[in-house]
Amino acid sequence: MKTLWKNILWAIGALFIASLLFATFASTQAKQPIALSLDEVAKKIAAGEVKTLTVNGNDLDITLKNDDRAYSRKENETGFSETLKNYGVTSQQLQAVSFKVQDESGTKYWMSILIPVVLPLLLMMLVFWWIFRQMRSGAGQAFTFGKVQARLFAPSRDKVMFKDVAGLKEAKEELMEVVEFLKNTKKFTAIGAKIPRGVLLMGSPGTGKTMLARAVAGEAGVPFFHISASEFVEMFVGVGASRVRDLFHIAKQAAPAIIFIDEIDAVGRERGTGMGGGHDEREQTLNQILVEMDGFERDTSVIVIAATNRPDVLDSALLRPGRFDRRVVLDMPDVKDREEILKIHVKGKPLEKDVDLKVVATRTPGFAGADLSNLVNEAAILAARNNRKTVIQDDFLNSIEKVLLGPARKSRVISQKEKEITAYHEAGHALVAAALKDADPVHKVSIVSRGIAGGYTLKLPLEERRLHTKSQFLAELAVSFGGFAAEQTVFKDVTTGSSSDIRNATDVARRLVTQYGMSEKLGPRSFGKGAEMVFLGRDVAMERDYSEAVGAMIDEEVNAYIQKALASAKGVITKNRKALDAIAEALVEKETLEQDEFYAVIKKFGFEIATLEG
Repeated sequence: MKTLWKNILWAIGALFIASLLFATFASTQAKQPIALSLDEVAKKIAAGEVKTLTVNGNDLDITLKNDDRAYSRKENETGFSETLKNYGVTSQQLQAVSFKVQDESGTKYWMSILIPVVLPLLLMMLVFWWIFRQMRSGAGQAFTFGKVQARLFAPSRDKVMFKDVAGLKEAKEELMEVVEFLKNTKKFTAIGAKIPRGVLLMGSPGTGKTMLARAVAGEAGVPFFHISASEFVEMFVGVGASRVRDLFHIAKQAAPAIIFIDEIDAVGRERGTGMGGGHDEREQTLNQILVEMDGFERDTSVIVIAATNRPDVLDSALLRPGRFDRRVVLDMPDVKDREEILKIHVKGKPLEKDVDLKVVATRTPGFAGADLSNLVNEAAILAARNNRKTVIQDDFLNSIEKVLLGPARKSRVISQKEKEITAYHEAGHALVAAALKDADPVHKVSIVSRGIAGGYTLKLPLEERRLHTKSQFLAELAVSFGGFAAEQTVFKDVTTGSSSDIRNATDVARRLVTQYGMSEKLGPRSFGKGAEMVFLGRDVAMERDYSEAVGAMIDEEVNAYIQKALASAKGVITKNRKALDAIAEALVEKETLEQDEFYAVIKKFGFEIATLEG
């Protein structure tokens, strides 16, 4: 509002200045009429200088014989001819002047009387009308504050089908029942069957929960109401519940329809913490959702689909049968699914004929659909920056590292000593990974700085894993300490470059002991559980369910795993010192070693190359 009034004032000022300039310019261009008194008019008539004289009421408009214009005023209630005779003008002199008499119009007369009175009244009425209009608008907004602002995606526009969602085969099969119910409701209700009233989509960020919900609406051809759960909650008590009622009312009128509530954990977290008091807005909103879902009539064709990344924090009442009683888990895509997702995202982008999306899918384990979409976009941007008309394979491979680690910092200036230390550090990681059979094979080693990393060793598994063994975790720990062991062995000193490796290794070792039950000393037991801090998240605090003595044993076991991994890494480095030197020298020279180049270096020292890709 402040900016609006500022713009209005600037506009008025600009118009005023423009008008002033125009008036000044016009006044300089047009010759102004001369003001004459009555005796001067009489003298000019007597001298024969007047060409025409027009009488309009009391106003005199005079044109002189030299074409100059003049004006004057006569006396009220007195004839003009009589006035001129009094000033000594003869009849013969008057006959030499062309006289015109114009009657003053009634409109002009009345306007001269009414405008000074009516115009201020009109301006005052306009101001009062504007004030009352603003007041009425504010009152209307107050009454519509509890109305929902759900976005409607009509099936005829922005249509998404199941074929547009790659992977998620089992999830799509689960949701096909929902589609069939929305298409043919009577088929189910005729035999007394009830379709699940709520479907909860659970999965990591980027796995396609929103896209899958839109695909259900597209397949069913019904209206799709989309709203985020955080839009229900306001600072005023009762607004969230009012918006929930309004949303369900609108959806019932448009039935069959789908209501999609994104990030439902924003209002669906567990109740009864005592934080916020009895009038907690979030809890009231959740209560209203529970009531509305229970209040569906049997023949109401409205289905609620919700999405969340944190199903563990949801209230148990929300998950019971009759509400969100069907839960669909969206897993991270495997290598085949990633290839299909890449095929969808590369549509409309010109690719070179030798681009192999299978290789890209193999190198992206742990990537969700959103990550793959970002990867394809980064590859296209990289191709455009290099002034190419098509996207090549290297664009995709370089974009993988950019998405994982950040852009390459080739302009970063480092000393030759730091370059050598970084080369031995990354060579240590790669060498330990190549020497241990349970470690993932090395795909790339580089000392080019990316993001906050001075260098990196890219390791990828040969196949998709859902389960991890203890031996794999131990190999991972040893590889993490490969850089630390190499620095210690070669330079008899260590640097800060190993800080992130040590932090990650410590986290893995603690999870082995406290979560996975892989400690021989403590046995198969989990230690510690998240505190029930609903508003702040369960992971804010860790409740200790073990004694101080057991806590000391946990620390001892974690330290034992770390020391064992460090000893394993040192053993590999010491045994294969020549191979370590060769890898480091190659890195100093080339800065980056691809998989075939790396294994070509270590093959000379008796390493098997059974882990090569493909």
